[in-house]
Amino acid sequence: MSPSGRPHALPIDWPLPGHAPKDIRILVVDDQDIVRLAVMRTLKKHGFTCFEASDAFKTLAFLDREKVDLVLSDIQMPGMTGLALVKAVAHRIPEIAFVMVSSMDNTEMAMECLRHGAYGYVLKPFKTNDILIAVAAALRRRMLELEYRDREAILARRVAEQTVEIKASRDEVALRLISASEHRDNETGAHVRRIGLYAAEMARLLGWDEGRVETIQAAAPMHDIGKIGVPDRILQKDGRLTEEEWIIMRTHTTMGANILKNSTVPFIQMGARIAACHHERWDGTGYPLGLKGEAIPIEARITCLVDVYDALIHRRVYKMPWTEPEVLAYIRENAGVFFDPLLTRTFFDHLPRFREIMLLHPDRFAEPELP
Repeated sequence: MSPSGRPHALPIDWPLPGHAPKDIRILVVDDQDIVRLAVMRTLKKHGFTCFEASDAFKTLAFLDREKVDLVLSDIQMPGMTGLALVKAVAHRIPEIAFVMVSSMDNTEMAMECLRHGAYGYVLKPFKTNDILIAVAAALRRRMLELEYRDREAILARRVAEQTVEIKASRDEVALRLISASEHRDNETGAHVRRIGLYAAEMARLLGWDEGRVETIQAAAPMHDIGKIGVPDRILQKDGRLTEEEWIIMRTHTTMGANILKNSTVPFIQMGARIAACHHERWDGTGYPLGLKGEAIPIEARITCLVDVYDALIHRRVYKMPWTEPEVLAYIRENAGVFFDPLLTRTFFDHLPRFREIMLLHPDRFAEPELP
């Protein structure tokens, strides 16, 4: 200590602005008491807070219960070497910086320590400045690595937040776009949301990656967007449609595809394929192109199945709901006819999942709309 009672100034510019040496906790590890005490005396003289351990096992026990910023460890120690110690706590770097001390001028050993995470290497016998410079350099590197890691974490969190915001915006845009057609043919907002959730669940069951699952969840609700171009006299007709009216109704598939075509946005591109093909049938008797089997895009086959399930089992202003046994019997009978047989099997194998979606997102009718 200086006559004033304050620690001596470091012989180098202190490289950690805002971090006083007294706030830095250093653990000195050496099996020789005289070396350990000499190093601690030097570090304490310059204001550091110091602790000691005589071997690697005691070091591990100490680190389990105390926080330290830097470990200054001998390499050659009985029982467990300093190199083994570095390997044992490598997962804690950069929270803890390591500086190795050795009496052996062994370049290979030094490089091995550095490869496993050590920040520095000091040879015995060492001068006071050798230890202080190695400690200061290691602490500065630790600070920079922690700052970099924190910036990466902040950036990752911001990216995740923005991704959520973008997805929410995308979903809102899609649902608002869909609502224009939805109000015209007396569908409900819950219906189109359920279609997206059913389709996403089917995609997960088929092993799709989460990005593609999210895409179909946003795209499937746009399946009937082309109905915005169908005249009200047909769209809202109470009775059966005439053949001429059916021809016009069927144009909603191509109109929907035309509304969504030429987009560079993946979920709108998928939405265009779904709009165009969700009335194609597995046996080739569907419309507008009469596609058959796997020639029908998989996303359209999924939407076809879940749309029929949801439409039949729910009430509409123009019809009463079918019972669940009636709906399931219809789907089972038309597996391999209207519906992809693999998708139908998957649907029945996991029926409780689809039923749960239906129950969690019920229709909300205003009283005047009830039949």
